[in-house]
Amino acid sequence: MANHHIQITYCVPGDYSSRAVGAAEDLLANYQHVIEDLRLVTGENGVFDVTVDDTALYSKDETGRHAESGEVLALFTALVGPDVLRYGEE
Repeated sequence: MANHHIQITYCVPGDYSSRAVGAAEDLLANYQHVIEDLRLVTGENGVFDVTVDDTALYSKDETGRHAESGEVLALFTALVGPDVLRYGEE
């Protein structure tokens, strides 16, 4: 089972911290058993990017919008595939 490195970079002047923390909570609540580390990194200029193992998972710059509630989690779920159960499921 892979242990993933996740980074969420968020805009401080835009006050995106609650979005970053919400995405982190979703990921950790559901996939903490396959996450080696999850970093919140401050940024500016409207940034909201999520990378997994140095590969872009979500970028506000690319989509032109904020991630919907649960969208980052859904993208991560698709990335890890159906063989990786959510934390607590057996």
